[in-house]
Amino acid sequence: MLAFLGWPEIIAIIVIVLIFFGAKKLPELARGLGQGIKEFKKATTDVQDDFRRELYKPVEEPHHPPVETTKLPDASKPQEPASQQSSPSSQPKS
Repeated sequence: MLAFLGWPEIIAIIVIVLIFFGAKKLPELARGLGQGIKEFKKATTDVQDDFRRELYKPVEEPHHPPVETTKLPDASKPQEPASQQSSPSSQPKS
């Protein structure tokens, strides 16, 4: 990352930071920067773990609710044709 910066540039940056922030504030800034980097690494690790967990999760079959079936007439009983079946309205009154 710092391959394009030579030693003179790095020393100049350090001197400017010391002048701008002062020697007393520099450790606090470094501590805050370290905590920020730590939080960033933790967040990226969590995202990678979640991605891997979802990627390699076993595939589950989708759950389908049971299908309601209608009861078919009993095949062992002989059935009369629909025109011959007696209905309450067509029965003679006695």
